[in-house]
Amino acid sequence: MVRPTDAVEYEQMLLGRHDLAYHRGGRHRHALMERSAYILLSRIRVQGPMTNGELSDAFGLDASTLNRQTAAATRAGLAERIPDPEGGIARKFRITDKGARLLDEERERVVCSLDRIMDDWPDEDITAFAAYLKRFNSGIERLSQRPWPRP
Repeated sequence: MVRPTDAVEYEQMLLGRHDLAYHRGGRHRHALMERSAYILLSRIRVQGPMTNGELSDAFGLDASTLNRQTAAATRAGLAERIPDPEGGIARKFRITDKGARLLDEERERVVCSLDRIMDDWPDEDITAFAAYLKRFNSGIERLSQRPWPRP
């Protein structure tokens, strides 16, 4: 028996293969930053400066994987380590001006691609789709016990 979730699995698998950063003309363009940096900086932007431990917990990644990602973002000038603004011992990562600018540019590129993809969708359908995605992501976050703060 085919379950409705079989179709969700298949479409989610297909969604994961797409890169939404395209030129206006539809030609592929290299991302301004690695996907891991995009997600990392997005989280820090919403939550504020975070320690390696906080980031590891937030993403469910082991320390070595997270260290590679934060080191790459730091080398690229997208993030920097700072003393804990609240006086804690651990150092925290925050977005640099360059990181914020590139994050904004990358997000705008993705939104422009979505505008093109959904140009024939009524606003009500886009709003409903966004609500379903939020509900879907919230379910994953609930099961993983790793909620993602939303602005």
